[in-house]
Amino acid sequence: MAKSKTAKTAAPASKAVKTSRPESGAKSAAASALLPGVPFKLPRVSPEKRGRAHRLRDLLAEHYPNAYCELNHSNPHELLVATICSAQATDVSVNKCTPALFTAYPTPADYAKATPEQIEPYLRTIGLFRSKAKAICQTMRDIVEKFGGQVPPTMDQLLTLRGVARKTANVVLGNIFKLNVGFVVDTHVYRLSQRLGLVPWNTPVPKAEKIIMACFADFQSEWCDLSHRLIFHGRGPCKARGGPGGGCSNHAICRELGQKCELRGKGKPASP
Repeated sequence: MAKSKTAKTAAPASKAVKTSRPESGAKSAAASALLPGVPFKLPRVSPEKRGRAHRLRDLLAEHYPNAYCELNHSNPHELLVATICSAQATDVSVNKCTPALFTAYPTPADYAKATPEQIEPYLRTIGLFRSKAKAICQTMRDIVEKFGGQVPPTMDQLLTLRGVARKTANVVLGNIFKLNVGFVVDTHVYRLSQRLGLVPWNTPVPKAEKIIMACFADFQSEWCDLSHRLIFHGRGPCKARGGPGGGCSNHAICRELGQKCELRGKGKPASP
């Protein structure tokens, strides 16, 4: 995802870096049956892995205190549309096509009156534009007909919408409604969770999300912020192809916690 702005909002002010102490009254992942708003039990994680997650949380807050959602939007339905568009597309490319789209269709009712063929021209510069146009049309019709023209504020309701899976629902719930009932697992979060030793390699994404949630169970209220910070690290130093020489980026986070990174020992390491 990309520059979460409400209209043309600047990046939020720096947040104070807190030390990794569990939230007041929070139970550890191993002891907690269910977390607030999470309708399933999380897998047990070892104390070592939980400690690694807590250290990662501190380092991410130190290096990326101002991380934010980079998909441009000014209201809930714009973020929903932008997130649907972002599947297999970069946030940069989505942000280039959505201004004209948002101007042409300012409300869910406007989308609901349109056909996919009318929306397609606005999305031609991003991949899968035909299927995305169909998803946007149907989603907005359902929002108008079933939810009174308002983006629904629960996971179960969002998952009834076409083109909305858990990642998209988590983006909307975390950024718009400030609800942390899941963890955004995009390509960057998925890659880093494995490189940084939280999730075993090649774990299916649904299971990976549950493991990540369990690792950061003591900081549930920060899940949305943590996903933004991981994404910033994945788009920055810890790219899929590694540093300039094809090896590990040699960033402080990677040096301390990247023992599972497949690029360790490959290529020419970047300068610290």
